[in-house]
Amino acid sequence: MFRELNIFFTALSFFTRIPFPKWAKFQKEYQYEAVKYFSIAGLIIGGLSGLLFALCNWLLPFNISLILCMVFTTFLTGALHEDGFMDVCDGFGGGWTKERILEIMKDSLVGAYGISGIIFIIMTRFFGMQAISASLLPIVLIIAHSFSRTLAGSLVNSHVYARVENSKAKDYTHKLSTGNHLFLWLTGLLPIFLLQDIKYFLIIIPAFLAKYLLGRFFQKKIGGFTGDCIGATQQIVEIVIYLSFYIITMHI
Repeated sequence: MFRELNIFFTALSFFTRIPFPKWAKFQKEYQYEAVKYFSIAGLIIGGLSGLLFALCNWLLPFNISLILCMVFTTFLTGALHEDGFMDVCDGFGGGWTKERILEIMKDSLVGAYGISGIIFIIMTRFFGMQAISASLLPIVLIIAHSFSRTLAGSLVNSHVYARVENSKAKDYTHKLSTGNHLFLWLTGLLPIFLLQDIKYFLIIIPAFLAKYLLGRFFQKKIGGFTGDCIGATQQIVEIVIYLSFYIITMHI
């Protein structure tokens, strides 16, 4: 039990600014196992974001509440996935070979592709969330943050890691066991039951398709994925979930 708590807090401290408890013990080998807790980390992030939105929306206009919710989420996660998304935009936008793409993604500087990409994705996230009713948005936030991290984490098992040497994320070379991979998926899918309508399980289809297409793209260009690819996948799948929820609500 103590070992699992250490693994869980390893995942949580990686994904959020929530500090690693002083009583817990960090070990490097816990990092690759922490992937199985990606969905639960997303559930916590989505839950806190949804709670903040509900409180703000009680006192403030809807759009202001959305902006405050997005600011809080960015602070809570340290813009980890946004940074990965910008690196992917720069790398795949400016690089023509695998070596050049990986070199650009490793560069700490942000280029025109990265800046343009993050502007577009923030705008799409805002308007996607705005299209969802205020009463349901807290639940949708939990689902979006949790399941997007399920699919992003599943890249570890469905693809190979493209860069091992001198990489901070080289622990992603380890595959999850069948049991841990199943745990990742089950904890990511459970929040959908909160909507109490089976039709919303249709969200899985476009979300999985987005992850599948991204995985194929990464495989074709660099022969696998990197930590930045995981971040970009999470960002894009999160947006797809918001848009899918709106489409399902309005047209099914």
